[in-house]
Amino acid sequence: MSRLDTAITPWSDSTLSLLARGYAWLPDRMRATNGGPVRTRLLGRPTVALHGPDAVGFFYDERNVRRASALPGPVLDTLFGRGAVHTLDGEAHRVRKAMFMALLKDGAGVAALADHVAQHWSESVEEWGDGRRVVLFDETALILARSVCAWAGIQLSGEDVRRLAVDCTAMVDGFAAPGPRHLRARRARARQEDRLAALIGTAREGEELAGDDGTAFETVVWHRDADGELIDPKTAAVELLNIVRPTVAIAWFVAFAAHALHRWPSHGEPLRKDDDPRYARAFAHEVRRFYPFAPFVGGLAATGLAWRGEAIAENTLVLLDLYGHQHDPELWNDPYRFDPRRFTEHEPGADELIPQGGGDPSHGHRCPGEDVTVAVLATLVKRLAELDYAIPDQDLSIPLSRIPTRPRSGFVLTVTAPPQSENSA
Repeated sequence: MSRLDTAITPWSDSTLSLLARGYAWLPDRMRATNGGPVRTRLLGRPTVALHGPDAVGFFYDERNVRRASALPGPVLDTLFGRGAVHTLDGEAHRVRKAMFMALLKDGAGVAALADHVAQHWSESVEEWGDGRRVVLFDETALILARSVCAWAGIQLSGEDVRRLAVDCTAMVDGFAAPGPRHLRARRARARQEDRLAALIGTAREGEELAGDDGTAFETVVWHRDADGELIDPKTAAVELLNIVRPTVAIAWFVAFAAHALHRWPSHGEPLRKDDDPRYARAFAHEVRRFYPFAPFVGGLAATGLAWRGEAIAENTLVLLDLYGHQHDPELWNDPYRFDPRRFTEHEPGADELIPQGGGDPSHGHRCPGEDVTVAVLATLVKRLAELDYAIPDQDLSIPLSRIPTRPRSGFVLTVTAPPQSENSA
């Protein structure tokens, strides 16, 4: 019996500790083992947590770790949805994932979505110019919902889009939380799945709400799985939400970007320079590295495995440490210094920067929407830096015990003048 197998006892379940400590839970456990594997239980299941660049490749190799049946029901009922691509493996996953890759890894499509975001940002800023207090997180979520619906060809009324923005943030906010936040997340997902499934059903009947040919909406509506059959309307709604929800979730990164500009205002000047667009992208990468988003990802050991000489039994829950990876001094020079210059001369490698997972997005489980996140965030951080605003007194603390976290106030601002470079929109 290996040391990993003997290190666990029936009383070593860490679920409550994870809920209490949040993002700090796994990095603290990793430090106690000098970066080695952490053995524990979560929700009663034997669990092994891995860390480091070599762990990324190991985790995303489907021969080692599978995702089907790995995600707990509460996460499916809030964040991803039942039957989502995240729950598939093998050929079924590859065929479904190809749909997302075609939509979210296309450079022209990503640029078009970023253009929609820029347009809706400019329209919203005109409304903010009356000096009213704006909660940036909430307003950005609405901007992103309007933008992704316009880009995807999802025809909803203005009020329905507003409800979609609120529900998408609720899905993300409550997936890892017990109690009222989780209940709101479940209700939000059920409500939006029903609404979108109805639109999809109407589209398949050939009625007016079918949308334009070639849009993300049409692609999902008419997608055929590995068995050659159209996915059912409910599952199609789930996957449509898996395009919309992550786009709206970029609001978390925008709030973090505003926090960074407030703490380190010297970064605003290079963001405002039209002749250095690389800095906005580097700034977006550094926001994603520095600030907490996903603490880890998980899957199940596909068979009996060995990791650094340690045995991992089949069906063990395997976690890959994300937040700790982004702040590991062995991987990053001065990791708790916010410094976009880390990325001004090069794009980060696939397994170097992993806030949204690692591995090869073309055939693994890495988030295919990462290009969208970076492009949209780079678009918005530049416009945020160009905005003249005041920051009233508020609580800008970011509690690491809360998953997902953000500035407590949502970042409140008051626009005092129009942007300096409206032509950049």
